[in-house]
Amino acid sequence: MSTKGFQRTLEMEKVEGGDSKAAPESVKYHGWKSMPYVIGNETFEKLGTLGTLANLLVYLTSVFHIKSITAVTMVNIFHGTTNMAPVLGAFISDTYLGRYATIGFASLASLLGMMLLTLTAAIPALHPPPCKGSQQECKGPTLSQLSVLISAFFLFTIGAGGIRPCNLAFGADQFNPNTESGRKDIASFFNWYYCTFTVAMMISSTFIIYVQSNISWTLGLAIPAVLMLFSCIAFFIGTKLYVRVKPEGSPFTSFAQVVVAAFKKRRVNLPELPEKELFDPPLNSSLVTKLPHTDQFKVLDKAAAITSKDEIKSNSEGADPWRLCTLQQVEEVKCFVRIIPVWTCGVMFFITLSQQQSYVVYQALQMDRRLRKSSFEIPAGSFVVFNMLALTLWIPIYDRLIVPQLRKITKCPGGITMLQRIGIGLVISIVGTVVSAIVEKHRRDIALHKPTVGNTSTGEAVSSMSSLWLLPQLILFGLSEGFAIIGQNEFYYQQFPENMRSIAGAMLFLGMAISSYASGILVTIVHKVTGRNGRKNWLAQDLNEARLDLFYMIIAGAAVLNFVYFIVCAKWYRVKGTANGAKPMVVSERKEEKSLSV
Repeated sequence: MSTKGFQRTLEMEKVEGGDSKAAPESVKYHGWKSMPYVIGNETFEKLGTLGTLANLLVYLTSVFHIKSITAVTMVNIFHGTTNMAPVLGAFISDTYLGRYATIGFASLASLLGMMLLTLTAAIPALHPPPCKGSQQECKGPTLSQLSVLISAFFLFTIGAGGIRPCNLAFGADQFNPNTESGRKDIASFFNWYYCTFTVAMMISSTFIIYVQSNISWTLGLAIPAVLMLFSCIAFFIGTKLYVRVKPEGSPFTSFAQVVVAAFKKRRVNLPELPEKELFDPPLNSSLVTKLPHTDQFKVLDKAAAITSKDEIKSNSEGADPWRLCTLQQVEEVKCFVRIIPVWTCGVMFFITLSQQQSYVVYQALQMDRRLRKSSFEIPAGSFVVFNMLALTLWIPIYDRLIVPQLRKITKCPGGITMLQRIGIGLVISIVGTVVSAIVEKHRRDIALHKPTVGNTSTGEAVSSMSSLWLLPQLILFGLSEGFAIIGQNEFYYQQFPENMRSIAGAMLFLGMAISSYASGILVTIVHKVTGRNGRKNWLAQDLNEARLDLFYMIIAGAAVLNFVYFIVCAKWYRVKGTANGAKPMVVSERKEEKSLSV
């Protein structure tokens, strides 16, 4: 996009409380001055929600006495729903409320949910009585107790639906995208945003879980509730500093109009000079950037083709928007369609990540977790912290040391392009999966052919191989997240039409939701196929009898195919704002345009 294009964006910026056609001078970006409130809100919110939900399965089984299979089903449904809810929340934000109001409302909903869940632990009448007798006879929850619990889950879902898709885009809104320094700050913000997210996960996975499991459930749930209160306070204190972009109506209505109009005119021939002959009136939007015509998905251009049946009003609008659409509408649909193939590559990445996070705990359980033969054992569930620690340490190094050097070489604001960053993350995840397979094969061989060091609580033999051998794969996956996930977040934010940036924030969580369901299906298929005819399946409970290493290699093979598919998609992808005649993936930096070349 050229300097002129960026200037047009700023001129069309709409800020709450200001003129809808505000001049550039009236939009005051506070940038990093507003970040203590934005990132403070995000950090406390993540500490609160993750601290509450990280140990949820244990809470359901130990306090509410819900059977494990039922509890697992409830948690899976809950996590799937909270990852799907951001799609609806993003639609409401971009269409009706705006990001500021959506985050504010959702933060209060999360706070109420945490307070309600804390009350279920604090008030005896809101949870079943403790188990009694030597046989540990446990009474399950009553309908009223279950109703209160589900109500807390419902409020959590509302909070997740509003906060997750909006807070990243809202933070990026605080920087001026029309200056070189502003664009660099946006790229840096994405790095630090994910860094604080990871730190919050580390604290939740250690300190808060320890309080819940070893001190008191009431205190362990009250701490996240208080942190969520701090999140709300931090967010609202910064109100006067925020740039608040108002929504301009449903983008999906415009998308539907383009599809319907193109179908109605499917037999119409396209003009020879589409840039000049398609319906392209002046853009009246105060938010969206004017997009040039592109020659991809030409069938959609028919929606903007003017025929004898079309009527144009005096204000340069089509009389029937379901028959004649503007070229701008058509190009916005094309932007969305181009992103989908890249997004599907991210889904496979999350499947790879999900399998690693699930089975590394089981690997740790059947490895020697003692430190230097001492009596202290690293909890199996805490190994995920090494993944987070690698990511937390890497992001500052990458952002402050590596990116400035890369900028000198590539002249790209982010050091490398967003698609390059995603691609590097995919490659590292493949290497990490192969390393996981090698480590697991070695662990299994030692367990089968050398003396073991004991048994797990369920009777499986523990290999004498040190669990610290899991660190290389965990570090690699931490680095892959630092490239692929942050790259995806920034890519969606930059490449979606401006009136869909909250929806762009929901795309990552939608990919996570789909990968969760896909991972479950994959595990079920492998479990059934490899366990036929009485054979031990590859995912047996005892990893010494299973072949988890082969399962990892299957995942790695699928990840390689996904990377090849990603390369094809990246080469084909045309950057938003790139006109015809330019290379699809190269935009000149000398003209102060964004480069996403791969």
